[in-house]
Amino acid sequence: LAHDLGHTPFGHAGQDALNERMAGHGGFEHNLQSLRVVDQLEQRYPDFDGLNLSFESREGILKHCSRGNAQLLEQAEPGGVGLRFLQRSQPSLEAQLCNLADEIAYNAHDVDDGVRSGLITLQQLRSVPLFERFLEQTLQAHPKLLGSPGRRLLYEVIRRMLNAQVYDVIGATGEALARSAPADVDAVRAESPLVQFSPDMERLSAELKKFLLDNLYRHPQVMQTTSLARQVVRELFDAYTQAPQQMLAGTGTAVPAVEAASLQRAVADYIAGMTDRFAAREHHRLTGQSLLAHAP
Repeated sequence: LAHDLGHTPFGHAGQDALNERMAGHGGFEHNLQSLRVVDQLEQRYPDFDGLNLSFESREGILKHCSRGNAQLLEQAEPGGVGLRFLQRSQPSLEAQLCNLADEIAYNAHDVDDGVRSGLITLQQLRSVPLFERFLEQTLQAHPKLLGSPGRRLLYEVIRRMLNAQVYDVIGATGEALARSAPADVDAVRAESPLVQFSPDMERLSAELKKFLLDNLYRHPQVMQTTSLARQVVRELFDAYTQAPQQMLAGTGTAVPAVEAASLQRAVADYIAGMTDRFAAREHHRLTGQSLLAHAP
């Protein structure tokens, strides 16, 4: 769950728009933002900012990191969570497991969302070997689901896909650990990832991801919405930097003082913490435009 703390409204579209606007102010990347939330933005203790999480928890939150950002992290925190990206070493086994679980989960959610939204069909998904395998299993076990109304068939296929992937990870990881027999966490870090799919499941998962990329993420309707979402985030950023008092104005909360030097970062922090619906409503409040369905 902590992987998503730094996600902007509208996912990667929002991230791209914020990164564009923050180009001269350190840029924006949602994984770094997740770390920033727990290290700096949360205010729960009187003596320090952040949540005082363990190194291992913070390392697990930072799933991806560019070399440039890793160098900045290393300068600020020598030997800290950025070092592994410079050394090209692995995180802890727990972090490896979270990374793979994240991938399994979002692929399943995207299949569900794609079918429910009507952007992809069950017939299209039959071209994906992983989906087709469990669709056939489901229909053999529950033939009455063929052509039945509702989403029971889709839910059962996804459930079986998830179950198979989870048990595949358990089996393949057990074999990898037995082969490697790492003596300690340093040995884990020096290996290639030990939490893994079997080669067959890795191939099937890659085919599913390619299908989603080609048929869902690049769907014309999704591309159009993505373009509008970028516009919303860009225009929110511009509005808040021009009139910082507008931040939180729509919630009736007092706006904290923001130093000019940190204005852009404060605006990025504020926007990054929004939900899709709140961002759309704020954009409507500030511009009078209703670009997305979330707006009133």
